[in-house]
Amino acid sequence: MKTFGFSANEKLKSRKQIGKVFQSGRHFHLPPLRISWILEPKETNEADGLQVGVGASGKHFKKAVDRNRIKRLLREAWRLQKAPLKAELEGKNRQLSVFIIFTGKELPQYAAISVKVGELIDKLIHLVHEDAAANT
Repeated sequence: MKTFGFSANEKLKSRKQIGKVFQSGRHFHLPPLRISWILEPKETNEADGLQVGVGASGKHFKKAVDRNRIKRLLREAWRLQKAPLKAELEGKNRQLSVFIIFTGKELPQYAAISVKVGELIDKLIHLVHEDAAANT
């Protein structure tokens, strides 16, 4: 599998899983992003241990082209920076589902989004490491 790919099984698309992330998952705020996530033991039938979904508010961005641009920027930044998190999950035999919502009010630049997604991934790696330490 490509290191910087973003295949279909890495996309969080299942309504059931998305609902589970929001209902029983944990969340934190890293302005201008709100992150909801759930960490579970990896199931043997799961092909990939890391899934991500992205969203942008229709309240602040009335035009679909603006919302779609924000989601493209988020997915691109995630695609390029997810490798360390994926390696951490494989090492701990865990599965992570993440949903990222852009909560800012201005259209972002890619550089700003990339920095925030990098911070987000670092925080998720730390949380996965803490969870693994607590479960041993």
